[in-house]
Amino acid sequence: IPEAGHKYYLQFSTEDYRTGENAGNCLATVLYPKKKSPPVVSIKCSLSKDQKEIQEEDDRLYQRIRHQTKPITGNNIPDSYGNIAPALEPLWALAVAGSSSIMWEKSTETLGYFLAQVKSVKQWMRKDDFIEFDYTVLLHEIPTQEIISCHMRLTWLPGHPLQVKHFCASESQEVQEGSGAESGSAAGPSAEKGANF
Repeated sequence: IPEAGHKYYLQFSTEDYRTGENAGNCLATVLYPKKKSPPVVSIKCSLSKDQKEIQEEDDRLYQRIRHQTKPITGNNIPDSYGNIAPALEPLWALAVAGSSSIMWEKSTETLGYFLAQVKSVKQWMRKDDFIEFDYTVLLHEIPTQEIISCHMRLTWLPGHPLQVKHFCASESQEVQEGSGAESGSAAGPSAEKGANF
């Protein structure tokens, strides 16, 4: 699109990251603006699971985390052999969801990212119903093969968008990037800029 950028039309299927089962089909348009800014994404998906089933899974994950008496912590998820202990799977699930908003914001037409590992995670105990975690995640940048370290704070309550604040710094660069509050959901990301933390 002259003066605007390149627009792509995609049709793809999704899968449950835990089970590998088909989760639905999607149609999307992605505009990579000529100016440096996140891609503009419009997406519509037909999900294999109904909304009630998704909500029940969210509630089970939330209850599993919420009923801990001590803050949950973890390191090196997955481990050096690619394994994730069952007790750490909820922490990995939240990391996958939260880091997707960082990857969306940082991606360009020529750079993409994958969550490589959770280096560390710590739960913050709150008095309200929300759950909150601090993460340090490693993102694998493609095609440069660089590993980007990002600090991420997630706040979540079922029925509400996952709130993500992040701050990223690569080991080979002094340039550091951050965001304010990012909210993301399966329906698509929306950016709300605010102060760094």
